Amino acid sequence: MDDLRRVLLIVQIILLEMDVIMKKRISLFLALLFIANVSYAELKIGFVNVAKVLEKAPQAEKAKKRLEKEFSPRDKHLVSQGKEIKTLEEKLARDASVMGESERRKLERDIITKKREAKRAQQEFSEDFNMRRNEELGKLQRRILEAIRALAKDEKFDLLLTEGVIYASQQIDVTAQVQEKLASLTD
Repeated sequence: MDDLRRVLLIVQIILLEMDVIMKKRISLFLALLFIANVSYAELKIGFVNVAKVLEKAPQAEKAKKRLEKEFSPRDKHLVSQGKEIKTLEEKLARDASVMGESERRKLERDIITKKREAKRAQQEFSEDFNMRRNEELGKLQRRILEAIRALAKDEKFDLLLTEGVIYASQQIDVTAQVQEKLASLTD
């Protein structure tokens, strides 16, 4: 469940980064429109809610399942390491007064070593998971952009806007069409 929260947080961060880039692109395009004195009546403009597309993309669910399948054994191993450490700590707390000095020290060293190993394994897990999640997210973003571009060409849009739009009427909101196009693209 924590991994899902991490994925959603990364998605939000990426969307915010995309937001800045898209605002710059939109501003540039609108400036060019004013300079070129293009009539707005001739333009076909649409809006895409990328966050909604990303959230409902069938490829996102498949990517999530692939990540869970790939990282679930390591996650279970980390959980078992934590339980083992907790058991040893409980044993030390319970039996420390009746243990011999050397036995107690050996158990303390064993706990410290296991904690160190668990921490290292957790860091490796996090790094590997983040790297794979970013790979999957990158693939999904490319697919979404591919679907948006294909829809724009098929429907002959002059401009498709994404994030940073304060208002978009239902007439120009093509999010559902992008979702359909994305669903039709093969993995």
